[in-house]
Amino acid sequence: MTSQTKYKRILLKLSGEALAGPNGYNIDPVVLEQYSKEIKQVVDLGVQVAIVIGGGNIFRGVSGERSGIDRVQGDYMGMLATVINAMAIQSSLEKHKLYTRVMSAIKMEQVCEPYVRRRAVRHLEKGRVVIFAAGTGNPYFTTDSTAALRAIEVEADVVLKGTKVDGVYTADPMKDKTATRYTSITFDDVYEKKLSVMDLTAFTLCQENNLPIIVFNMNKQGSLLKLIEGDDDQGTLITMTLP
Repeated sequence: MTSQTKYKRILLKLSGEALAGPNGYNIDPVVLEQYSKEIKQVVDLGVQVAIVIGGGNIFRGVSGERSGIDRVQGDYMGMLATVINAMAIQSSLEKHKLYTRVMSAIKMEQVCEPYVRRRAVRHLEKGRVVIFAAGTGNPYFTTDSTAALRAIEVEADVVLKGTKVDGVYTADPMKDKTATRYTSITFDDVYEKKLSVMDLTAFTLCQENNLPIIVFNMNKQGSLLKLIEGDDDQGTLITMTLP
């Protein structure tokens, strides 16, 4: 970390759907390239970066259940989808000369390392981008929960949830033109107002461990770098008490 950065170690949560780009499925090379450039900018500043990515662009366990696939089986299929996305991000980051490690909660040594907390922390300390794949390794847990859990385990300073919107709003900005964005809000207020941020398990994990969350637009060029440099107007900061 340098004097230019607000955070030393971050957990970046990306959705699989965002990686799909406008077509809504598969992996969009344009989006992949943009994300890699954004991540490289903050790594070059000395920030330690861990990533959790969803698998919704390939397969979602919940939708699989609606198709007649057993929920547990579907969740494992979704975990494998996150490994595919993690490998794609790894390949793209390495084209930008970054050192990376994919660590999976499900053992598959031919393509990635098994997740071991101490090893993950050591990779981060050495400046490697660590991509956590296969969720928690358990069904019924989302990748939001994975992001919260891994962030706590590696002692990240903040969870940065990259979405297609630039923060948390009073209502759905796509449906309500009067909706306004919060620049900061407390965990308790999110609960009371029933605002959509993360699933309840993930959100509670962050609250109980006093881990701040920032919701921001990852698709807006330069937003990740500005957040790292301390620009508070790039998203919505969620903390125990208002700053």
